[in-house]
Order: sequence, then structure tokens, then C-alpha cells
Amino acid sequence: MKRLLLTSMVIAGFLATQLPARAELSWSTDATAALAQAKKEKKLVVMNFTGSDWCGWCIKLKKEVFDTSEFGTYTKDNLVLVEVDFPSAKKQQSAELKKANESLKKKYDANEGFPTIVVLNSDGKEIWRKVGYMPGGPKAWIAKLDEVKKK
Repeated sequence: MKRLLLTSMVIAGFLATQLPARAELSWSTDATAALAQAKKEKKLVVMNFTGSDWCGWCIKLKKEVFDTSEFGTYTKDNLVLVEVDFPSAKKQQSAELKKANESLKKKYDANEGFPTIVVLNSDGKEIWRKVGYMPGGPKAWIAKLDEVKKK
């Protein structure tokens, strides 16, 4: 019995080291509050226009960039995150949130496809946009965000 327990613990420990580290990022759905926070904290606002449960590139971006510990660490000191989601009918949203998301989509002209990432400075001015997936993982995204932050 002890041997089985020890073997189970060794296997569990090995599997835990093989899993990618996941960052639990805080994504707001309130763009106004996010802009106020960014202004107060002198951070960039990253707005992620996404189809979180149906868009393959959106899911890939979340998994390969947003869910990494590297991006999570960078976010703490540099970013305020806003998710503007347009899920399939399977995922429920309040009528108020749907209306707010449609308004943001129109305001920021996020009609070319998903994902669309819109980056605003702490004054709310758009300083960069990316439509579609950008390869390179968190390192590429962090480098680009650092570059646009200097503008």
C-alpha cells in the first residue's frame, strides 16, 4: 500500500511539472472602468475582441499567449485587460453586456475579424491594433506592447 501511494505521488508530481503554467488574468467587461483604472495606474488597455468559444484563432491566442505565466506577470505591472466577447449562442451573456460589446465593436471599428486586439494608452487613445493571430507566443506580444508603450 505504501509503495502504491509513493508511486502515485511520484506520478502526480511528474505530471504537475509537465503541465504549462497558467496565469489567471483578470479580464474586465467594463471598458469605462478599465480606462479609469489604466489612467490612474498609468497602464495600457488591451481590448480583446473575441469569439471565445467558437473562434479557433481566438482560442489559440488565449492558450498560447494570454494563459501563460509570462504574459500574466507582464500584465500585473503594465496592462488593464478588457474582453469584448461575441460567443456562440451556447454561451449566455446578459442583454446589457451584448449591447455594450456591440457598442465597443462599432466604436473601435472591430469588424475585420476575430481576434482583434485594440491597445489604448492610459488617456484612451488607440496606439496599436492587431487583427488576427500573431505568432511568437508571449515574448512577441510583450515585445510589441513594450514598443507601443513608448509612443
